[in-house]
Amino acid sequence: MKLKEKILTAAKETISIEAKAIANLENFIDSEFAEAVEHIYKAKGRVIVTGIGKSAVIATKIVATLNSTGTPAIFMHAADAIHGDLGTIQKDDVVICISKSGNSPEIKVLVPYIKDFKNLLVGITADRDSFLGKESDYVLNSFVEKEACPNNLAPTTSTTAQMVMGDALAICLLKLKGFSRKDFAKYHPGGSLGKKLYLRVSDITAQNMKPQVAPETSVTDAIIEISEKMLGVAAVIENDKIIGIITDGDIRRMLKNNTEFKDLTARDIMSPAPKTIDQDALAVDALEMLEENKISQLLALENQTYSGVVHIHNLIREGIL
Repeated sequence: MKLKEKILTAAKETISIEAKAIANLENFIDSEFAEAVEHIYKAKGRVIVTGIGKSAVIATKIVATLNSTGTPAIFMHAADAIHGDLGTIQKDDVVICISKSGNSPEIKVLVPYIKDFKNLLVGITADRDSFLGKESDYVLNSFVEKEACPNNLAPTTSTTAQMVMGDALAICLLKLKGFSRKDFAKYHPGGSLGKKLYLRVSDITAQNMKPQVAPETSVTDAIIEISEKMLGVAAVIENDKIIGIITDGDIRRMLKNNTEFKDLTARDIMSPAPKTIDQDALAVDALEMLEENKISQLLALENQTYSGVVHIHNLIREGIL
């Protein structure tokens, strides 16, 4: 077998093995899982997630997911716990302990202390009959038939299963809490993700000029207004209401159809009933409208009054697109 074929075969086998193992986890989602989630949901304290080795790495990811979806969580390394970090655990906290075998030496030392503290213990393990499985108040079964590693040694499928079980737990809690997009935005203010969740149309229009003309404005003056305001568009306003829009495209069509335009007005070349969006709408909603209608600009409204323009270039610059 050629090297390239060997690589592709190994990659596909890995994905196939892990995909089948993850699909099988559905069989372990039972009343015990539901009771564990319910107890965590009702708990007054935090969620402490612990593990050793690769399971500790998965524990940190689960903690991050819980925190970002509204469930306060802290990572505690199992080895460090028995050397002073047990103080992390407070009276009303729930402890989630992750271990594939459930029989690691560190786990066997740690678990009795957790039990002595009277904290609820949730075990994520592939062996219900292990030390962790027997000592846990609730067991989330992450059993896999084999690792993707051809020697069935390197934690691959098993750690993926642990992470998926943690995701299932976090999403259940998210739904029970009614965690909304606004809540999510509070914990993700940075980067393009944060902007998609909190940046509003008003934040964009505030950066732009406000091109507008009256219906009887000459085409020449309308072109000057569009050029000076640099948004490729001008709203046509009559009695404080938007009655139309003039875009670069309208200008090009007018020039194509008219050799003389000195007597034409904005009303003659405008497009009626332009697409509008409320100032309080999210910028990502503006993007959706632009894409659906295959246009480059939207007119923004505040209490049904023209307040500015959103251009697709604004959204690109903000990282929304």
